[in-house]
Amino acid sequence: MPLDNLCGRAAFLFEEIDFDVDQIVGVKNIKLKDPDELAQVAMQGYDPDFAAKVQPGDLLIGNENFGYGHPHYPPMIAMRRLGVSGVIAESFSPGYWRGEIAMGFPQIACPGILGLVSRWDELEVDWAQGEVRNHTTGKALPFEPLSDGDRTMLENGGLIGYLHARDEETAE
Repeated sequence: MPLDNLCGRAAFLFEEIDFDVDQIVGVKNIKLKDPDELAQVAMQGYDPDFAAKVQPGDLLIGNENFGYGHPHYPPMIAMRRLGVSGVIAESFSPGYWRGEIAMGFPQIACPGILGLVSRWDELEVDWAQGEVRNHTTGKALPFEPLSDGDRTMLENGGLIGYLHARDEETAE
């Protein structure tokens, strides 16, 4: 099954290189498990009104080595609960990338993305064309293609869906 294009606004631009996603919920909240609680504390250090502004489908934008540090899941659980549909970054920390792809959360490596977008620009990730389009400015950039394994994992909603689909194919 092909991936649906992602369409949403650039809800926040993390311009820091080596951004540690734990900062999204704050280190003191990293052990929270409830998605609603995580959503309540998300982005308080960056934009206290973020939860009221973000809309389903919106995207996060990051700099180089986004996700640096310990790959904890609570920050992106909070983002998914708020409706964020994925992250587009210059590049990603490998541990973070692997964990979020395994959770079925789209990650798009797109060198030059910070020069393409401003906060709240309307964006589209066109999987078939391999580009991020900024509908606000009319500009576009190619993104790095996903590996076959990463694409299949996202198409199946993450690692668990991927394993179930593989088991079904094997059983046939």
